Amino acid sequence: MNKNPNPYHVDKPGNPSTATSSKTKLNDRSNGKPLRILSEEDWDFWVHQGYVVVKNAVPKEQVSKTADFLWEFEDKDPQNPETWYKNPYNEMEMKELVGTGMVEVYNNQHLWNNRQAPKVYDAFVDVWGTEKLWVTIDRANLNFPIRPGYEYKAFIHWDYDPETKPQNVQGVLALADQTDENMGGFQCIPELYRTYDTWKLNQPEDRNRFMPDISDFEKDIVKVKLEAGDLLIFNSLLPHGIRANRSDKVRIAQYISMMPAEEDNEELRDWRIKSWENRVAPSGYAFPGDPRNWEQTKYDRAELSELGKKLLGLERW
Repeated sequence: MNKNPNPYHVDKPGNPSTATSSKTKLNDRSNGKPLRILSEEDWDFWVHQGYVVVKNAVPKEQVSKTADFLWEFEDKDPQNPETWYKNPYNEMEMKELVGTGMVEVYNNQHLWNNRQAPKVYDAFVDVWGTEKLWVTIDRANLNFPIRPGYEYKAFIHWDYDPETKPQNVQGVLALADQTDENMGGFQCIPELYRTYDTWKLNQPEDRNRFMPDISDFEKDIVKVKLEAGDLLIFNSLLPHGIRANRSDKVRIAQYISMMPAEEDNEELRDWRIKSWENRVAPSGYAFPGDPRNWEQTKYDRAELSELGKKLLGLERW
């Protein structure tokens, strides 16, 4: 049950519920298939900037219910900031994530409702160019305002070693408006995404492959604004991170991504199904899970749509 579903992720960042890198390359439009959701303008932005925002990917009422659930799961009151800073119930081995508001829930019905939303799926079909996808089994985020004693350092990173040129994408669904630049939220450096191959020539060989020195790129950091229900998809080669939250608002988000299905990988497929059946987190460096076991004891197994069954791997494409 606790076995790491993808051994190549051990002691490294990145979500192990899918492959590190797909054998299928990202869509280059050579298949001639029309885009489902993205406009041509969106596509050009995606190619040049390394990310794209899909507006209203999930209905606002649905994301609002997901946000309410996260507050309940964390046992915190959205109207009472004094409850926001209770000691976390888990230990993070990945110390960079301490204080960034990760919510250790992975298979709740609310999360699955968003994963199997048709517009979310169609957006990932556009960036991959294939209908046969698996969704990542990932968590959510309540990113609280910084206050004395509860500070954390915002950092820019990659979740996959860019030297390996992974064919991978990641995604963030906004569960509340994130239009205030002072809020904790997604930030990235498209300029470094575009110039990585020349930038690395002047970097030391023993550099941290996952956390770049961005001293020359401070002015190039883009703070992406999102409204509740918007889905941001980004290329895994895009350096990114969570901003420090210097507002009085809470950034609320769910991490959602999709990768080409690996239906011949029975070990990984079996783990994914058991993760859904038993409501368990990926094991590994960055995923401590919930020691209270609330997913198993307080909540039912999520019901999946026909699309959701295929996105999990329960049914084959």
